[in-house]
Amino acid sequence: MDGQPGFVLQCRTMPSAVPQPALAAAPDAAEAASGGPSFSPLYQQIKGLITRELQAGLWKPGESIPSELDLAARFKVSQGTVRKAIDELAADNLLVRRQGKGTFVATHAEQQIQYRFLRLMPDDGNDRGMARRLLDCRRTRAPADVARMLACKSGDAVVQLRRLLLAPTDGPQGGAARRPSPEGSPPPWGGPAADGKPVVLDEIWLPGALFKGLTAERLADYKGPMYGMFEAEFGVRMIRAEEKIRALAADAASAPLLAVAPGFPLLSVERLSFTYGDKPVELRRGLYNTEQHFYRNELN
Repeated sequence: MDGQPGFVLQCRTMPSAVPQPALAAAPDAAEAASGGPSFSPLYQQIKGLITRELQAGLWKPGESIPSELDLAARFKVSQGTVRKAIDELAADNLLVRRQGKGTFVATHAEQQIQYRFLRLMPDDGNDRGMARRLLDCRRTRAPADVARMLACKSGDAVVQLRRLLLAPTDGPQGGAARRPSPEGSPPPWGGPAADGKPVVLDEIWLPGALFKGLTAERLADYKGPMYGMFEAEFGVRMIRAEEKIRALAADAASAPLLAVAPGFPLLSVERLSFTYGDKPVELRRGLYNTEQHFYRNELN
């Protein structure tokens, strides 16, 4: 598909990269701030310390974190400072506030977190989910272009996945329009439930060192969203993503998989996803048939 004309749109799914802790250690934040020149507000330093502990796995996805009062006592700052830090972490989708229950580490297993990334919707707005069909899962060596995107060396071990997302072909169903489905929500991978019209052809590259033991069988056994699996079984959490979008024509390799003719117009979406520390951990190249779907992005 190289050489096809088209436009390119670059977009980020979060307003800024995950901040790095401004303090060298977690003890007394107020003391550290008063002991020398400070280059960021105190709440930003507390935000960095909490982010560091999230990255270290002190609180797992879906678990509650200590109360604002407990964190204020721990860091020796005011409750208001902690609240402002938590507000920003919630805005960055790292934490989730639940009224009357507390604050929890965000997880891709939760519905509202799954929809942070851009989604494909049917033209009628009535999402009926997409089935998934795994085409290939193998360990290989990183080509130079993939290595460059994943910040690793050419020839390093990577996992390459290829899959189809299939839309139902049984016609529109009743009910109000719903949010788009997360990364092809159940039905599970392959099998009779994976019948439908192919809409998305994904090629996914993952660092081999972070995804040891990822196999086609393991993918088949996991029924939730892919990012939920990465988080729960490999400890890799997708924090933000950058995307490049362009229009191109289906080539001889992709056309039969998407059940279209060569030259059929497709949307190409290249996504680079990052975890804590702004470390790239997934390169995803998708081809989208938008004949009956549109690409939807919610901005805030």
